[in-house]
Amino acid sequence: MPNPQVQMETSMGTFTVEVFLDTMPITASNFLDLCKTGFYSGVHFHRVIANFMLQFGCPYAKDAKNARSGTGGPDPGSTFSTPDGKVITRDRKEGCIPDEFTQKFSNEPGTLSMANTGQKNSGGSQFFVNTVHNDFLDHWRSDLGESQHPVFGKVVSGMDVVKAIEKVRCVDDNPVTPVQMISCKIL
Repeated sequence: MPNPQVQMETSMGTFTVEVFLDTMPITASNFLDLCKTGFYSGVHFHRVIANFMLQFGCPYAKDAKNARSGTGGPDPGSTFSTPDGKVITRDRKEGCIPDEFTQKFSNEPGTLSMANTGQKNSGGSQFFVNTVHNDFLDHWRSDLGESQHPVFGKVVSGMDVVKAIEKVRCVDDNPVTPVQMISCKIL
């Protein structure tokens, strides 16, 4: 069975991602659950850095200029299921999920990677789309920084939209003209 794809409609156009459910079942199932429940609808990209990445998924970013953008996640204690039927409970403090450092997918252009605070098991709803090869974020690279971000998907169409978002004018990495996620539709 092929991996699921998600059509991500933004205020600047649509791009489609493949979600690596077959090899990253916890992270991918978390993302798909949040898409299914409409969690991402109306949320803005809160951090856009040219020649690096686009960050998205904080519920506080429904208000594009909210100072708390980048600090939120899913509902603490909420649950989702993996393809094998295992129920995963997001932590009761911040809604975080367990780290899934099982695959060696590099943070190449167009890949989706789990954002986190740098602390163990601190990813939740926020992710980023790499716009360049950010191999310094690869979790298995002990010769690099401590920040580890597992890849769980990739853009399969609409990379031109991703590159257009990357070029928006920003102040303190926040787009001056907000870029909103209108919907995430599982195909």
